[in-house]
Amino acid sequence: MLNDILNILKDSKADAWDVTDELINRFEFYFIKHSLDQYRCVDTEHINVTVYKKSPDGKYLGSATEEIDPTASIEETKDKVETLLSRASLVKNPLYSLRKPVDVKPSEYDADPSKISRDFIETLNNINETETLDINCYEIFASSIEKRHLTSEGIDTIEKYPVSFLEVVTNARDDEREIELYRSYDSGTCDKSLLKKDIEKTLAYGRDRLLTEPTPDLGKVSLMLSTADALQVWNYFADRINAGMVYQKASDWKQGEAYASDISGDKVTLSSKKFLPNSSKNSTFDDEGALIRDETLIFDGVVKKLWGNQKFSSYLGLDDTFILSNYEVAPGSSSEADLRAGKYLEVVEFSDFQVDSITGDIFGEIRLGYLHDGSSVKIVSGGSVSGSMRDCAKSMHFSSDMTQYNNARVPSVVVLDNVTLTGAE
Repeated sequence: MLNDILNILKDSKADAWDVTDELINRFEFYFIKHSLDQYRCVDTEHINVTVYKKSPDGKYLGSATEEIDPTASIEETKDKVETLLSRASLVKNPLYSLRKPVDVKPSEYDADPSKISRDFIETLNNINETETLDINCYEIFASSIEKRHLTSEGIDTIEKYPVSFLEVVTNARDDEREIELYRSYDSGTCDKSLLKKDIEKTLAYGRDRLLTEPTPDLGKVSLMLSTADALQVWNYFADRINAGMVYQKASDWKQGEAYASDISGDKVTLSSKKFLPNSSKNSTFDDEGALIRDETLIFDGVVKKLWGNQKFSSYLGLDDTFILSNYEVAPGSSSEADLRAGKYLEVVEFSDFQVDSITGDIFGEIRLGYLHDGSSVKIVSGGSVSGSMRDCAKSMHFSSDMTQYNNARVPSVVVLDNVTLTGAE
């Protein structure tokens, strides 16, 4: 089928084309508590085709993308390609060149879904549970993906890598109530120690949810983030240096300039990483065929390089860019223990925590928090936090201790000052 699609594209009126063919071998396991309810092995193929069409005057280049079923007939495929060409001709993007092939051999990554599944199951079976704190159910999806990428520009690469997804529901109960907490984990392979630690923390959070009192209305507080919600903060920095955001003026950050003036807190250093242990984003090439590299993008608060796709990078006159996959934020100046010594609100459960990459607005409704006053801790729930990363970026502090969430290795704890706490009392 792939050869048929390539022949149809070559014979079409497309000015350029891009094809990605993914073969996915996935193991799925469904557990109720620790009893296997069902399992299955799934093999699927996904073929995505992009066609490019220039305007009659050659000033514009449009594109359109669609998945083509590997069981489609020749006539069905021809019709889809013609439809894509029609759609692409309506798009008026200023002309840009496409990625060219690079002579680099792809890296090889361990992608055995049976081994990955076994690691997840062994870890879940090793969680410390009690009569009142336990795992309700969990589902494991461990995949080996073989991706072939071909383009009219001569790119022809094959990469194989793991992608996994785990869902876990925990329960905590007393004589009157029961609290259910949900967790999901994206990864490549299984980080046993990190997963065990996080699920056992979640069990403890469920226990504490049974003991909460209404969050007081305190006005301005220091907000500590110590869970995966902190990624919203770090993604803000990564997004602001996206060439697409800069070109479309959704970000005003510029190369060679600091992301904020009068920075009094820790200054961010953010780097692209080709490889991080257990990441689902380990790859030699990005989705367009550009070579992914270890590279410092923000150093000590100053933007050094932008990342992004070929279209927006070319509009900004940037060479050697690529689409960010893994990233790492350098450690902060204080240990986690030192940051935990002051007065702050640590929120570990939100209904939804958001940091808007365009406006910088911060918002989250509190489901479980720990209010530290320097000598005692109050377990709270309800109310919300709000603020702006444009302000918080100037005074934020983060730990020298590090942790990893799939494709991001970041400080374990980040503290944002002068965040508004609206209480539930």
